[in-house]
Amino acid sequence: MRRVAILGAGGKDFHVFLTLYRDAPDAEVVFFTATQIPGIEKRIFPASLAGPRYPNGIPIYPESELPTLLERHHIDEVVFAYSDVSYEYVEQRRRLVESNGAKFVLPDPKAVMLEASRPVVAVCAVRTGTGKSPTSRLVVSTLRAYGKRVIVIRHPMPYGHLEDQRVQRFEKLEDMEKANCTIEEMEEYEPHIRNGAVVMAGVDYKEILKEAEKEADVVVWDGGNNDTPFIKPTVHITLLDPLRAGHELTYYPGRENFLLADVLIVSKVDMATQQQLETVEKNIKEHNPKASVLHGVLEVEVENEDAVKGKRVLVVEDGPTTTHGEMGFGAGVVAAERCGAAELINPRPFAVGSLAQTLARYPDVTKCLPALGYGKEMIEDLRCTIERAQPELVVVATPVDLRRVLKLQIPSVRVTYKMRIVKGSLEKVLEPVLPS
Repeated sequence: MRRVAILGAGGKDFHVFLTLYRDAPDAEVVFFTATQIPGIEKRIFPASLAGPRYPNGIPIYPESELPTLLERHHIDEVVFAYSDVSYEYVEQRRRLVESNGAKFVLPDPKAVMLEASRPVVAVCAVRTGTGKSPTSRLVVSTLRAYGKRVIVIRHPMPYGHLEDQRVQRFEKLEDMEKANCTIEEMEEYEPHIRNGAVVMAGVDYKEILKEAEKEADVVVWDGGNNDTPFIKPTVHITLLDPLRAGHELTYYPGRENFLLADVLIVSKVDMATQQQLETVEKNIKEHNPKASVLHGVLEVEVENEDAVKGKRVLVVEDGPTTTHGEMGFGAGVVAAERCGAAELINPRPFAVGSLAQTLARYPDVTKCLPALGYGKEMIEDLRCTIERAQPELVVVATPVDLRRVLKLQIPSVRVTYKMRIVKGSLEKVLEPVLPS
């Protein structure tokens, strides 16, 4: 009997357990660890999800305690199950694990893909912040224009009560409030809901898929970070970011998405240099020459451009994109500079609590405030930081309209963005799931 530990971030780790280890007769999962997301450790993966072999559930510890945990629990095998990290980072974890006498495992992405009875379009990326979410919405709109009933299945973000989040369905904005969704969850669900789509997510993706198939002609997998799909795709779309040219080969598991894709969309082609585009094109030709290649731009829209001109503004951006996505800026910064803002406030002197800790970890973030909202305390930190900065205007560039969540008293404008394909045909690459 192998004694197994699964390293995760409150999402893929649970899916890997449920698909590969829950019923494996030769393995016992002793614990999970958690990292990346604040406040998701020190929970229990419940017995109702873990199954009869785990009547007490499975504890979740901070990954920072891993060396001690490996020795204390006599672990034989450690499974790495989270995303958007460099291969150098993965190798550091491998060396740590192997130095403590355990085997280090990266799960086979195909082994954790569920088989669907409906066609599936997976929208994934090589890094977070590439334009995956607006592309997912464009795919949904395209399929619905052909009369298809579409259910979006979103990559997991179960940061709350795991039993309550086993299978979740979001059709109205009120559904997110009833489920006590965090800002991070709302950022992914709300744009789809406003676009008229139903979103499903949670913990148990076998059950989630079963429920989605009752309603859908086509399932769209909306991936998280740069993770691989949990459902076997009929059409696998992967976005590449030329502003981070070369990352398609050096980040895990984005490289797997790059190599597995049927369709590659090179995003932000209007912002990239010729050298960056040539690097991406060279890597496509060398590593996935059979894929169809499309080019796209992220069109940024500001609800009131005149309000930005000449103002001292605080830009609030999508958190994952600007932090561990290593972009340092997003659509809000682009929009504010384009509209002639007098100053983009550096949030560092004003950040409090969890935001101060986050900015300390990401010193390159100086032009914007990452919106991190995994719970009420972090939302309050966000509100307090904005108020302390005393901007003349807040530029809200998060996928969720933060004004609804924070009820800001400071004047604000909303920035949104959408994907537009400028080379190639999305309908053409979606033909396997469209009427002949």
